[in-house]
Amino acid sequence: MSTVPAATSATKKSRPQVNLTVLRKEQLTPHMVRIVAGGDGFSDFTNNGFVDRYVKIVFPQPGVDYPSPLDLWEVRETMPREQWPYTRTYTLRWVDPEARELAIDFVVHGDEGLAGPWAANARPGDTLTFTGPGGAYNPNPDADWYLFAGDEAALPAMAACIESLPADATGLAFLEVGSEADIQSIAAPAGLDVRWLPRNGAPAGSSDVLVKSVADAQWPAGTVDVFAHGERGYMKALREVFFKQRGLERRQVSLSGYWAQGRVEDVFQAEKKLPVGQI
Repeated sequence: MSTVPAATSATKKSRPQVNLTVLRKEQLTPHMVRIVAGGDGFSDFTNNGFVDRYVKIVFPQPGVDYPSPLDLWEVRETMPREQWPYTRTYTLRWVDPEARELAIDFVVHGDEGLAGPWAANARPGDTLTFTGPGGAYNPNPDADWYLFAGDEAALPAMAACIESLPADATGLAFLEVGSEADIQSIAAPAGLDVRWLPRNGAPAGSSDVLVKSVADAQWPAGTVDVFAHGERGYMKALREVFFKQRGLERRQVSLSGYWAQGRVEDVFQAEKKLPVGQI
């Protein structure tokens, strides 16, 4: 891997390191794997008050000699950046404090990427190291209805948010996936209209099905609370729908690019500071 690990403004205090043990692996769909982790390290995990909780999973670089046990923050203070472990951002699908377990869902496309192949090959007893969690979103309890829009990279976050809604919540959810085989069960309120949008062969990040479906939909009356996360180009197009076409206020919309077509995460994160990366 030739990219330089992404820089960070996080600190040991703001994003403490957690070392968990892989307990089990679940094949949710042909292209999504769930890793459930826990163990003694769960005592170091501090939950936060958000339903969209994300962590930075740590992947040591092959061939680099790291201190044992690995301390990411010590490494970043004492080793050159090109030798830092890589990190990848993932949402916690659920956290069970009583069972001392948490789950992270990974999109897997063969050997593509870094985190997906790791998850596909993970075994009970393996170590899962991450920093965090961070987070910024909770559904607005004062909204009249809710709108969710995103691709499979954002599916775990959208599903976690949807399942946190009250039983009487209403709204629309537009969930883009690769094919009908990638549709999975979500415990949504009866009043939330969940619309699965298979790309049917189109590469991830290259379809217009998500943006077109949101733009063309008949929206319910009342004040909406929007959670739209996923591929950067999709989010830029949806920004036009939400703010120009629909005239929403900024406080009504959680809009975030999770990835960009043709970019690994380290490049994607660096581009967030440039005009191309602005959402």
